[in-house]
Amino acid sequence: MRTRIARETWGTGRVLRDRNAGLYLLGVVVSGFGTSAMWLVSGVWVKSLTGSDSLAALTVFALWAPLLAGPALGALADRLPRRLVLVAGSLVTAALLPLLLLVDSAERVWLLFVVLFVYGTCGVLHDAAEAALVPRVVGAGLLGDFNGLRLTASEGMKLLAPLAGAALFARFGGAPVALLDAVTFVLAAGVFAVLRIPGDDRPERAGGAGKAAETGGAGKTGGAGETGHGPGGFAGVLEGARRLWASPSLRPLVAAGAAVMFLAGLNGASVYAVADDVLGRPPAWVGVLYAVQGAGSVLSGLVAGALLRRMPVAVFTAAGAALFAVGVGARALPYDAAGLAGSALIGFGLPCVLIAVLTAVQREVPESSLGRAAATANTLVYVPNALALAFGAGLMALVDVRAVLAAVTVAGGAVALLLVAGLRPRPGRA
Repeated sequence: MRTRIARETWGTGRVLRDRNAGLYLLGVVVSGFGTSAMWLVSGVWVKSLTGSDSLAALTVFALWAPLLAGPALGALADRLPRRLVLVAGSLVTAALLPLLLLVDSAERVWLLFVVLFVYGTCGVLHDAAEAALVPRVVGAGLLGDFNGLRLTASEGMKLLAPLAGAALFARFGGAPVALLDAVTFVLAAGVFAVLRIPGDDRPERAGGAGKAAETGGAGKTGGAGETGHGPGGFAGVLEGARRLWASPSLRPLVAAGAAVMFLAGLNGASVYAVADDVLGRPPAWVGVLYAVQGAGSVLSGLVAGALLRRMPVAVFTAAGAALFAVGVGARALPYDAAGLAGSALIGFGLPCVLIAVLTAVQREVPESSLGRAAATANTLVYVPNALALAFGAGLMALVDVRAVLAAVTVAGGAVALLLVAGLRPRPGRA
């Protein structure tokens, strides 16, 4: 009896036993390994060819820039068969990566940036299609568990793949890393191709009726597009934003996610100052802090589904924001143990916020608009992180890192309190 109850309350095993969920996670692991390796190596590659730190840093921008077009790419994902987007996007990326074999001098570095930009564009389109397809392939009951395990798989690859990529680059150069990444995308395309999708995965045929019946979300958001494409043109691009704004439950969650990720960017910009000015450690100690943070993220993903079944999504999000805030505050203390504990709390808390936002969007928004809604949410949540990294880099030269950490701690706590306060019944409401 106790074993049966444990199986019902612990969803990790249920996800892994589900054929489609397991295949999805396998695709994430395979492609994520190559992506994480390429993410690090691209900057090292540019630095080695040009000697420019600025150009090396721009490789990250080239990957991030397509996120600004998230609403438009999400609208495109809503008008195409979702599995086709996953398979074709992976194959296009795999076909482009061998072009990097031509990058053998500073004069050809531009080709690397072009490939990275298309790489990032395919990634945004892929994420939008995946977010829209997963609820039907995996099922609403496993969404929280799946999203948590997906993040665990992604973070696990970030711990392993950069080291492998760096070692491969140091021994053979960037070309083998690009080819390895291409192979991982071909394998991922094969995994996505054998998914069993209930019904027709073309949005205009699937519509939002099934989604509404399964989760009850359509009734909360309402509006056009629940049985077809929804509005076209510019109005169609903005449909995702309209869905998020019209939902009284999604609006504060996405706003909280954006705020926390902005604070996370400031925290990320401070990490080298934490190692040097607070802990008195060399720059290499940052790797230790990131490793501990990654371990916290892996654990967070493993337990997220179970926690989401036990508490309201807003409370789960607030708890994640609060843990993040406490972790940032701990980094201001001049003790190694505090710095490591703070990194673990940051690693555990941040994924809670991200998993909660994505899961809530998947549950609330009808399938016909889910691609653009998820892509819009990603743009709103992740772009502030990139902006804060740039802003924080300049801020570190002007303000003591302890003051920045204190401000981030207070702001993160305020986000958590506002989310909890929003759960209280208002006068005049039942």
